[in-house]
Amino acid sequence: MFSRKLVLGLGATTAALGSLAFYLTSNTSQATTELGQTPQIVAQGSLKSIKIAFASRSDSTDLQNKANRVAQLLSKEMGMPVEATIAAETAAVEALKTNRVQVAFVAGRGALKAEQLAKARMYLAEVRPNYSGRHTYRSVFVVAKNSPLKSGNSKQTLAQLRGKKVAFASPTSGSGFIFPTAELVKNNFVPNRDRLKDFFGSVFFGDGYSSALQQVLRGQADVAAVSEYAVAPPYVKADEVQKLRVLYSIPNVPAHGIVIDDSVPAATRDKLINAFLKLNQPANNKMLKDLYNSTELVKVDHNSHLAPIRDALKLAGFEP
Repeated sequence: MFSRKLVLGLGATTAALGSLAFYLTSNTSQATTELGQTPQIVAQGSLKSIKIAFASRSDSTDLQNKANRVAQLLSKEMGMPVEATIAAETAAVEALKTNRVQVAFVAGRGALKAEQLAKARMYLAEVRPNYSGRHTYRSVFVVAKNSPLKSGNSKQTLAQLRGKKVAFASPTSGSGFIFPTAELVKNNFVPNRDRLKDFFGSVFFGDGYSSALQQVLRGQADVAAVSEYAVAPPYVKADEVQKLRVLYSIPNVPAHGIVIDDSVPAATRDKLINAFLKLNQPANNKMLKDLYNSTELVKVDHNSHLAPIRDALKLAGFEP
């Protein structure tokens, strides 16, 4: 039986079959930055091509070409066309919803949104050497090295922040806003994200980790909320690292990973997971490292891996 999300009109099917015929003739994998194409075709219950959205990240450059090389490997392993596209995370999730892509490499909150909108699930998570938990990392409050605030991991440490100027990475950042806010709620300093100004003297939102940390380095904020790996180049300069100190740490932020839409048949999904795991092999590992500085992909259980971000969102008063 055809998946409800993949049934196409006759015209779209004809066009897609034409594209597939061209692929089989040229024997090359396609790559595009456009998400506005028709959904992938289904014949006899089998997916005939796969499109993957790689979410853009501030610390990744030339991502399209790097993703193309990964797509070529996956295409070879799968024996079918695999296309790579680059998109903002919200656009990647929307593309899953409308079946313009079947797979996406996104952060934890994006994965929850993909589950909500497209019934997609995360099957693989990245491992990075600057993640303290292998495939989880820490959200941290960071202060100037000479700050009078005393580092620790107690409620008393957080209490020092009352009336201080805070710089959050962005209003959508998991480690740079959602987890720190949830920690303040859990410790009864604020009831939800809307009451942060009742606790802090002022609240600043940046456009990423670097902007929040610069607020501290310039003396414009007392504390910044970022990921643990942001207290290092390229987010700050090497000499600036020595001017910063972690005040408080929040563990178990889930690493980014690969979500697969529920419309992908189980056999194809399993084959795709195994194909992605080929990136762990020495001959292919540089392709994985080039993408997002990941060194390995590991299998994860969707619910348990994403439980911390799900709980943090609820505590802070967010929808997924």
